[in-house]
Amino acid sequence: MKILLAVDGSEYTKKMLAYLTTHDELFTAANQYTILTVQPTLPPRARAAVGKEIVDKYYSEEAEKVLSPVSKFLTRHGVDAKSVWKVGHAGETIAKMAESGKYDLLVMGSHGHSALGNLVMGSVATQVLAHCEVPVLLVR
Repeated sequence: MKILLAVDGSEYTKKMLAYLTTHDELFTAANQYTILTVQPTLPPRARAAVGKEIVDKYYSEEAEKVLSPVSKFLTRHGVDAKSVWKVGHAGETIAKMAESGKYDLLVMGSHGHSALGNLVMGSVATQVLAHCEVPVLLVR
């Protein structure tokens, strides 16, 4: 099975990884894993002020802060995963990656905001569900 793990470095990412390790049907070296993190786009004026090279370095460093611990965790459990980072709106970018990569399953942690909270703040998980045709496993 080809599985996309959407991570943000939060406690919910840790809970999702803990969940995976307790479910042998999802967490096995026979599956193909890709770890994805999405960095929010910096405002255009900020990007223009500091320049492309600094912005690219910033995105790369921020992504590595999220991806490195997850990659190390998976390696310790005998799972080799590819790491990918993108820049953009998290919900839409995760959904597009899941579909374009032809993944069988998307797994991500969810903050579990209330319906009212989702209306006010929006939710990455809600937006992924709205835009994604790949099956999604939300871990809370």
